[in-house]
Amino acid sequence: MGLSSLDKIIALQRNPANIRNLCILAHVDHGKTTLADCLVATNGIISSRLAGKLRYLDSREDEQIRGITMKSSAISLHYRNGDQEYLLNLIDSPGHVDFSSEVSTAVRLCDGAIVVVDAVEGVCPQTQAVLRQAWLENIRPVLVINKIDRLIVELKLTSQEAYAHLQKILEQVNAVTGTLFTSKVLKERAEEDEEEEEKKKDSKTLSGDQVYDWSARLEEADDSQLYFSPDQGNVVFASATDGWGFSIQQFAQIYSQKMGIKAEVLLKTLWGDFYLNAKAKKIMKGAQAKGKKQLFVQLVLDNIWSLYDAVVTRRDKEKVEKVVTSLGVKLLARDLRHSDPKVLLSAICSQWLPVSQAVLLMVCEKLPSPLEIAAARVEKLMSVGARRFDSLPEQTQELKRAFLQCSSGANDPLIVFVSKMFAVDTKALPQNRQRPLTHEEMAQRRDLARQRHADSRAADHKGPTHSERTPQEGPPCNVLDCSVYRGPPEEEEEHQTFIAFARVFSGVAKKGQRVFVLGPKYDPAQALSMVNPGVSASGCVSEVPHLSCCTMESLYLLMGRELEELEEVPVGNVLGIGGLEVSVLKSATLSTSPACPPFIPLNFEATPIVRVAIEPKHPSEMPKLVRGMRLLNQADPCAEVLIQETGEHVLVTAGEVHLQRCLDDLRDRFAKIEISASKPIIPFRETVVRPPKVDMVNEDLGKQHKIAIIHQVKEGRSSATLHVDSGGLVTLTTPNRLATVSIRAMPLPQEVTSLLERSAELIRTLEQINMSLREGKSLDISHRTLEAIIGLKTQLEILLQGRKWRNAVDRVWAFGPRRIGPNILLNSVEGYQRPSVWQCLGRVVKAGEAGAQVIRDLDNSIVSGFQLATLAGPMCEEPLMGVCFSVEKWDIQSPASPQHQDSLEEDSIAHGTLEDSKVEGSSETLEEGATAGPIQARRRPEAASADCYGPVSGQLIAAMKEACRHAFQAQPQRLMVAMYTCEIMATADVLGRVYGVLGKREGRVLHEEMKEGTDMFIIKAVLPVAESFGFADEFRKKTSGLASPQLVFSHWEVISSDPYWVPTTEEEYLHFGEKADSANQSLKYMNAVRRRKGLYVEEKIVEHAEKQRTLGKNK
Repeated sequence: MGLSSLDKIIALQRNPANIRNLCILAHVDHGKTTLADCLVATNGIISSRLAGKLRYLDSREDEQIRGITMKSSAISLHYRNGDQEYLLNLIDSPGHVDFSSEVSTAVRLCDGAIVVVDAVEGVCPQTQAVLRQAWLENIRPVLVINKIDRLIVELKLTSQEAYAHLQKILEQVNAVTGTLFTSKVLKERAEEDEEEEEKKKDSKTLSGDQVYDWSARLEEADDSQLYFSPDQGNVVFASATDGWGFSIQQFAQIYSQKMGIKAEVLLKTLWGDFYLNAKAKKIMKGAQAKGKKQLFVQLVLDNIWSLYDAVVTRRDKEKVEKVVTSLGVKLLARDLRHSDPKVLLSAICSQWLPVSQAVLLMVCEKLPSPLEIAAARVEKLMSVGARRFDSLPEQTQELKRAFLQCSSGANDPLIVFVSKMFAVDTKALPQNRQRPLTHEEMAQRRDLARQRHADSRAADHKGPTHSERTPQEGPPCNVLDCSVYRGPPEEEEEHQTFIAFARVFSGVAKKGQRVFVLGPKYDPAQALSMVNPGVSASGCVSEVPHLSCCTMESLYLLMGRELEELEEVPVGNVLGIGGLEVSVLKSATLSTSPACPPFIPLNFEATPIVRVAIEPKHPSEMPKLVRGMRLLNQADPCAEVLIQETGEHVLVTAGEVHLQRCLDDLRDRFAKIEISASKPIIPFRETVVRPPKVDMVNEDLGKQHKIAIIHQVKEGRSSATLHVDSGGLVTLTTPNRLATVSIRAMPLPQEVTSLLERSAELIRTLEQINMSLREGKSLDISHRTLEAIIGLKTQLEILLQGRKWRNAVDRVWAFGPRRIGPNILLNSVEGYQRPSVWQCLGRVVKAGEAGAQVIRDLDNSIVSGFQLATLAGPMCEEPLMGVCFSVEKWDIQSPASPQHQDSLEEDSIAHGTLEDSKVEGSSETLEEGATAGPIQARRRPEAASADCYGPVSGQLIAAMKEACRHAFQAQPQRLMVAMYTCEIMATADVLGRVYGVLGKREGRVLHEEMKEGTDMFIIKAVLPVAESFGFADEFRKKTSGLASPQLVFSHWEVISSDPYWVPTTEEEYLHFGEKADSANQSLKYMNAVRRRKGLYVEEKIVEHAEKQRTLGKNK
């Protein structure tokens, strides 16, 4: 098919039934961009000979150098199938784990996906990840098994072995999909059963004996369209680099004419355990049992294998001529003479079985159009936060109809979702692009050039007149030169323009149209109560929270490396929008209706974990760096930019490759200055563990010996205001002697820590609900959120078993740090009954005693001190993890009570803290208050109310923080390190080198297995993030590029060694020596972090300072 005109694509955009929005998903290096090249070549945008070599959609220089895709790129293609014409909005996405956020941005805009799997490597970690992302977004996938040529050329499998191998790959992919389907069905079943139980409880007709069958719902569920199967037409077998691909339908059509068997029969029997009985001329079942060749092997694979044998392996010219004649393929003489057999093979295959034809036909037949968007997907997109779709306002629920019908009428609301912002060079915009000159302009320029040439020759003849000219006059001004000169050159500030990568879900987007920008916390119910539902974005309403207005200044058709300007874009199309850089940071929902809710946030698989501090080489260029980092933050969906308390500008990325790309972008595109980046800032966590039972040489620690050590540690830390007892209970008094807190630190079970970490968003929601309840606001909490909170509480109760955790869940005071972290503050204070964090579940809270009301005024100070303590631990100022602080005593005295006045006065004078003892809002000191009884009595209510913000509150926060730190240090302390899961595919000959590199970097192999039918080993290992920098490069060097690792953040792991350990027993002295100077990994990490943060590091710089004596000098 030839090059499609822009007018043709604009016409096709108006018919949503024939639009297909699809993305290509796969693991890294499985052939996505090569396949995309083959599809792009059908429109004549690139040559079919360059498909796979050009990598058209990899437009960045570093993408071409590294050979991997780093961003999602879109292109619109025109495809004709019979009398039907289709518009395909194709998005190519990255496969590298560092750029999985780009996959999320692509998947949100699509209705279907092409999942590409390497025929040799099979299902890899990212294949599972992209299938999960497609499932979560409720889009329909089709499968392309690519690189089948590797089975012939590299693995040298027979056609029979290749068939068995392809069957296994299909089973692997279907197993992943089946797992996702099963979990969804069981979840829905559980929700329905809970609702039924509630109804039964309400009607009080709960039956006694019930048989619960989990499999019943699975058998009822329809999974006919779920799995990949060649006979369903949703699988294509291909080799994109050689330009061929086929589906079973194509061969069914070919052989139905040759063999006289119906195409429908062949379609059902070509894939499966069927064989052709030559005598009976019938297709029969049971090929494997009878030792016969399967129909797929006999009719399909044998032909491809024989073609490769003739063209690539033997280079048999006679056989090639026969094949070419039988297939009816026309070849050029240069292809037949070419020294590379792959050129000839590609020329034959691209005419016999063009991959683009097979894939595009499958896409048009099997993937849904925008009109077929599922109602469940619409409801999920609109159910933001903890709210259910049926709890949204009526006007909002009515918008569902506009989604499902793809309404594009004049009165239908416009709804657009922006999934990311991407930067393009201002010169690349269509309005700034150089247009070709017309004949008149060329003639005008020719005449002007002739005139200038004639003038210069005339000036040469009048040479002496130059000396007569005065110096002030300067040289003669040429007319053309004067017209070109525009004054002193001004530095162009905006070299980059941001385009929004978006899709229209309803209505028609028009150039210059005003729209509402809906923030992630925008509530349509609140907005509709404040404004008229028919309000337009032109009269923007500023009083509605999280709602702003902007103008879509320009609309673009995305064509890979180019943009084409459009006047309007109808519903169901992917587009680029200009002019939103001020209003949209990374993603947003745009609408002309205030009833529209913001879409749910994008689901990112990768966690940004690699941090570097960035500064300019020349300090004067700091403003440029700040501006560049702001642009980078907007251009990258996963990168985070923040300024730490130290003033450092920190860039947080998903991995080493992502970090390198961000730094290159900062240097060359956004800041355009020389920058220096620090070594990666490794995140650690601090925790406590239970006292060890054995020492460092695995000898049992005697009870008496262990107690002696604890006593020795505690005695060193006691002072006038601090006391640490042998059980680890820390009692601390504030400097003004008004408050005393007693705290004990305990390690949380590992399962509880993991649960709290997973439930961070739910705990954030719980905290927001509690805050609203404290402020007296009424809040509509969805049933689903309440169920999730009840589930979290129940799980905590199950996991926190034992005497010391009795009623612990009901006594949870707060979570930390930042009120959502994996640490717990417990209320163990006798007689203090405070509202629980679970109060939203409707528990009856007992009324507190009269004295408890005074303490509650400073309740927040205790929580604030706990938050500060968990945010920066005592080991190296890193956040705590898995620690429970139990407040066992909290005494506070009112500074205005008369009976304590004398002692307080003396104590404050003795400590020189008379100034600190003043109460805010009162000019009198305590001494004056003691002599003036009536005045004191009159001022007591003022003092009590002011204490919340006075010195007592501040000192209590500081005391609580210090008490938590000392309680932490009273237990065995450990450092926690972030761990990557590392999946490696390697051949047997480099296996030893793989283990060598992993061992050198503190890696630990979990398991290895050999991939069936290949000589490849799959090794799964864990590796500390701190040791991962430069790991991939070293890996490739050591294995000569035969193995490459995929690193994905997995979990936090406790380092078993104690950073403060010194030998104490005789066995430890014998084993480690008196200095114990063998490498302590935990101490090494801790000192590195302390040194980076400017904290004190306890280490000996010089061990023996004797004068150096050399042999060359006299002794």
